[in-house]
Amino acid sequence: MNSGLLLILCMLPFEKLQAQTSNIEDAHQQFRSGQYAQCLENAQKAMEERSYDLSWRVLYLKTLLAVGRYDEALDAFEQILRRFTMKLHFYKLGHTIYLYNGKVDKAQDILGRMISYGRARGLTGLNSVDIVALGEALLLLGAEPRTVLDEFFNNIIARDPECREAYIAAGNLALDKNDFALAGDFFQKALKQFNDDPDMHYGLARAFYHSDREVMLKALDAALHINANHAASLLLLAEHQIDAEDLIGARKTLERIHAVNGRQVEAWAFRSLLAYLDNDPNTARECREKALEFRPSNPKVDYLIGKKLSQKYRFAEGAAYQQLSLKFDVDYQPAKIQLAQDLLRLGYEEQGWQLVQDIYETDAYNVEAYNLVNLNDHMAKFKTLKSDEFIVRMSESEADVFGDMVLELLIEAKAELCGKYGLKLDRPVVTEMFDNQQDFAVRTFGMPDAYGFLGVCFGHVITMNSPKAERPMNWKATLWHEFSHVVTLNLTQNKMPRWLSEGISVYEESQKDPTWGQYMNPEFRRMILDGEMTPLGKLSGAFINPPTPTHLLFAYYESSLAVEYIITKYGLETLKVILADLAQGDPINEALVRHADKLEALEKEFTLFVIERAEDFAPEVDWESPDQEAQYFEKIPSPTEWLEKHPNSLWALTQYALQLIRQGAWEEAKTPLNRLIELYPNDIGEDNPYLLLAEVHRQLGETELEYRVLDKLASRSADATSAFERLVDLAVQRKDWKMVVKNGQRYLAVNPMLGKVHYHLGLAYETLAENEKAVKCYERLLHLDPADPADVHYRLALLLKDNDPEAAKKHVLLALADAPRFRAAHKLLLELVKRNKELR
Repeated sequence: MNSGLLLILCMLPFEKLQAQTSNIEDAHQQFRSGQYAQCLENAQKAMEERSYDLSWRVLYLKTLLAVGRYDEALDAFEQILRRFTMKLHFYKLGHTIYLYNGKVDKAQDILGRMISYGRARGLTGLNSVDIVALGEALLLLGAEPRTVLDEFFNNIIARDPECREAYIAAGNLALDKNDFALAGDFFQKALKQFNDDPDMHYGLARAFYHSDREVMLKALDAALHINANHAASLLLLAEHQIDAEDLIGARKTLERIHAVNGRQVEAWAFRSLLAYLDNDPNTARECREKALEFRPSNPKVDYLIGKKLSQKYRFAEGAAYQQLSLKFDVDYQPAKIQLAQDLLRLGYEEQGWQLVQDIYETDAYNVEAYNLVNLNDHMAKFKTLKSDEFIVRMSESEADVFGDMVLELLIEAKAELCGKYGLKLDRPVVTEMFDNQQDFAVRTFGMPDAYGFLGVCFGHVITMNSPKAERPMNWKATLWHEFSHVVTLNLTQNKMPRWLSEGISVYEESQKDPTWGQYMNPEFRRMILDGEMTPLGKLSGAFINPPTPTHLLFAYYESSLAVEYIITKYGLETLKVILADLAQGDPINEALVRHADKLEALEKEFTLFVIERAEDFAPEVDWESPDQEAQYFEKIPSPTEWLEKHPNSLWALTQYALQLIRQGAWEEAKTPLNRLIELYPNDIGEDNPYLLLAEVHRQLGETELEYRVLDKLASRSADATSAFERLVDLAVQRKDWKMVVKNGQRYLAVNPMLGKVHYHLGLAYETLAENEKAVKCYERLLHLDPADPADVHYRLALLLKDNDPEAAKKHVLLALADAPRFRAAHKLLLELVKRNKELR
């Protein structure tokens, strides 16, 4: 009996400990799931029962912060501090509490105490959570980030893989340095162990915010499924909604945050931003003051507002907010790198590049700064071309060949588009053309691997891929598109929705050249008739998270149709008045209602306009095709079988033509190919019927028919380089020099770096007695390592002998240096020498 009682008595403390452990785990689960009231109640009860477990105090303080009771958290922290032994993770929480209450000096002091304690104890005397906290303190005091990552966070992850704080600290460090791939790795590893932790899902969402919105939204859904009140996830969702111009949705999300924590700083910053975007400066100021209420010198508030303004292409206003942020904290790195980007995008390169260099020298782990510093070194080798109105920077090899063509097109675009829209530019426009796609991405977005963009305009600065970096692309169409942005962004002071900005640019492409821009195709037709259009009020969001590349292209196309509809029904002057209203800060929907129609009516009429366009597209085509997925279960009918019931089937005619071509039945292939062109004359996609029919004619030796078919394709396509090149060759054979010029110029708009085309253009201009243009062509050709440089120099000498005999002599000597027995060159040299003597 006595031994039994003794056993029970011995077990009591352990059972009590088990109960406490179980209770605190339940409370942590309540905190993770957003049940903050229950969590606070349980924590208070545990502390009242004289529990000496510091974990309850930490949880209590974190929950007070989560619900915005910052002053209570401060009082409680200082009381606990007087009673409990030093724990570094507790001190790190205290640092956060002091900052939330505006006690910056005390927050800084507590970091110093943490470092002193860490030095005294050494890492071997600390547990995993405290080592992580010490690493975070070192980062805040300016320690080298990579060292902290390796020595503190990675070491703990390897040694104690169940330490959740280590994953969060490592992931957050990577995010802060814009190392999104590494951050994603940390949070994905963490989720294998902590899948019920909303912080991990949120971290993963942040890692994919810039690269994959679909993955980001799935991660946010997972976080909010666990904790519907998770403030960080709701903030990221609101930020996404702001990007998509879903301002109503963003307001509702921010209200959800403030329903739990009415003092949440970032939410007030975003509410200030929304008021600013609504042209409501009083509310914007009030919300900013709310954000700064507890910490008046918090640099994050103005940084967040400015960053989002810059993402809306309002770089001057964004830069002003970053400067406000840096007044609070001159070393606040997020504001410094954002300001550097703003300055570069505004065209203030000297200040921008210097700031980038300063950031890199103080923080070599900042991936964005590292990328930009390397880019600046590379761009130092670029060649700069200037006119009174433009500054163009390109790689020297490309600038020598077509830099003058870039300047000429920009001057032409300025004359046409500025005149059309009534804009007077106040300073030169900078255009930077990159022959490396990664360099373009770094200059444009700060990070590589941003694919899918041909060019970007910031207002007075255009960045774009050169033809070498992104093939095939019509660089002239792209440059015209981007300069259209220069016009509209300057007219509106960068205050315009993306759909309208892109819509005008695509529309103006098609106005300049019917082969440029976006046009109806079978997939767009299907999407329209299947009801996949995005309402005008939400159209900008279609650019943010398109499920496929086709959906992104469709967003451009739908936007251009919206602009076409507005101009067709209400006139260009109405569009210009709408742009003027946007410059005053009016929301687009209000401007549309004021000058066009109510949004609901406008959207309804626009939808009917687009549907009619889709229904009129290749109306005789039979778009039905066999179920391709059924091929695994049943026999798909042959093209000829399908044609018996569907004589106008696009699918069957195409497959039948390809089948005949594979069989070498060239004559028979003409019938389905001609029928395809008749049914759908604007089919210029890959393996279009024009190219196939041209090949048929070529195989049959029907050169004249081949020429006619390719000419039809060339009149419809902006980038059919194979057709352009073949037409040049055929035109040279026919000595049709005007067609050589026409198709040679078409080719150069896609690929200006092919020497053969420049040579043929030179011959054409010579024959047409356009000597200045011929000289330009041959001079460009010399930069492309021609097969016969002596011939090129000789031709230049012939063209220059009357107007510039010295240059002619130079070229004829170069011709003889390459070909010493070049008799015609010797004869020309003697002629030049004789003429020179006569002039003396």
